[in-house]
Amino acid sequence: MKIVTVAEMQAIERESNDKGWTYDQMMEKAGTGLAEIVESFYGYEENRSVTGLVGSGNNGGDTLVALEILLRSGWKARAYLVRPRPKGDALLDRFQQAGGEVVSAEDDQKFKKLDSWLKETAVLLDGVLGTGIKLPLKEEVAKVLAHVKEANPSCFVVAVDCPSGVDLDSGAAADETIPAEVTVCMAAVKTGLLRFPARSLAGDLQVVDIGLPPRLKSWNSVKVEMVTEEMVRDLLPVRKPDSHKGTFGTVGVVAGSLNYTGAAYLCASAAYRIGAGLVQVAVPAPLHAALAGQLPEATWVLLPHDLGVINEAAVDVLARYLEKVDVLLLGPGFGVEDSTANFVRRLFDQPGAGPAARRIGFISAVERPKAESNEQARENNHGFPQLVIDADGLKLLARVKDWPKKLPELSVLTPHPGEMAILTGLSVQELQANRLEVARKYAKAWGHVVVLKGAMTVIAEPGGQVRVIPVATSALAHAGTGDVLAGMIAGLRAQKMTAFDAAVAAAWIHAQTGLYAAQQIGHEASVLAGDLIDFLPEVLSWVW
Repeated sequence: MKIVTVAEMQAIERESNDKGWTYDQMMEKAGTGLAEIVESFYGYEENRSVTGLVGSGNNGGDTLVALEILLRSGWKARAYLVRPRPKGDALLDRFQQAGGEVVSAEDDQKFKKLDSWLKETAVLLDGVLGTGIKLPLKEEVAKVLAHVKEANPSCFVVAVDCPSGVDLDSGAAADETIPAEVTVCMAAVKTGLLRFPARSLAGDLQVVDIGLPPRLKSWNSVKVEMVTEEMVRDLLPVRKPDSHKGTFGTVGVVAGSLNYTGAAYLCASAAYRIGAGLVQVAVPAPLHAALAGQLPEATWVLLPHDLGVINEAAVDVLARYLEKVDVLLLGPGFGVEDSTANFVRRLFDQPGAGPAARRIGFISAVERPKAESNEQARENNHGFPQLVIDADGLKLLARVKDWPKKLPELSVLTPHPGEMAILTGLSVQELQANRLEVARKYAKAWGHVVVLKGAMTVIAEPGGQVRVIPVATSALAHAGTGDVLAGMIAGLRAQKMTAFDAAVAAAWIHAQTGLYAAQQIGHEASVLAGDLIDFLPEVLSWVW
């Protein structure tokens, strides 16, 4: 599912019209898809009645096409004209000739007809406003929407392209906006629907085809997509029955401190649960006794420490350790003490530690061969394993001069907004206001894959490709859930997935596991990071 701005969608429709697939044809196709969505959600019910709130623009036209199709297939269909349609409107004439009932808001000042319809209807189509709105709403439209919202009808609300009153770029919404159970997006999801408060008003997002001709330059140039189950299924590698642990790679985890013992367990367990062949865990020596019994499948490397935090002498131990791992996960639970900061600085400043000085440009993850071996990746990185950096590792990385150039090619960085603010110098408010562009900008500038966590997680790579996880849930708003995600990315990376693909697949699976855990446990508030690891196999069974 592509994600577009209002300007991009207008350019796409304009180019399509210029190439012979007209606005009227797009509207017919969109309305047909809308009717099919309504049938799929509600066509099996005994009460097959639908009322459309119809505006004067294209969304109103889409709604009239859908109403006519539903009417001809046995539904009781009515059109309530919130704004007048153009004089001689063929779509309105067709609907009335098919037997559809029409009332205008101008003739129903006290909403008596509207109220009687709302009591009887099973499905309400919100087709009043679309991409061209400016807030605040005009009084005559706001009055109708507010009345419907206050009436709180029990019908199933389907928004046409967007809930009326939503700004499809900014995600701002009028107070009068009617919340929808489903929003049917025409051709692509509009950017504003993935921002709050619009996201909380749009319900389930569905996309319908509007018949765009092939080879539209404006369409093919869109590089932002919403991640779907089908997309993730196509990305995940095949696990052959004659495989062995070496087939699925070795993940090295360098994590933990005395105050954050559990971080190492969470990310290592997640790497194993998502299919890595072997996980080797390097922790400050005092943590070993507490962790080893919880994860007997792991092998252990005990690191030098200062009062339970990794110190810079650990670099000498890791020099031998790095030869044995395909992917290195660095940072969860480090803390930000100077001892560990010196460790991170020395790790990337030592001669030969990073490939930056010998790199020749960046290669986009989507251009890399999907079956690149871990041995090939190591060779490309001049001996340094593929890298995932998370949590305190990112905060400490920010203290390393010219750090983007010192990392292995296409490392995966997994900041939450606070960590991204430290890396970029932006305020949290600035980056949260434009998460897509911030992630895209810095992935390109740094030459690495950026996973900007939070509600509607954004994944970006240096070539401009961006993916959005369409999930916002407080089930993931608990300590340690980011450690689990980092471990999942490292585990998929070890199985020869590209950095971008591994990050996309892991982030989607992680979000779905949060939703599933909340469902099974009974409430989002009670989901712990460890629950994600427990429920991960169930989610994998759907998609892999």
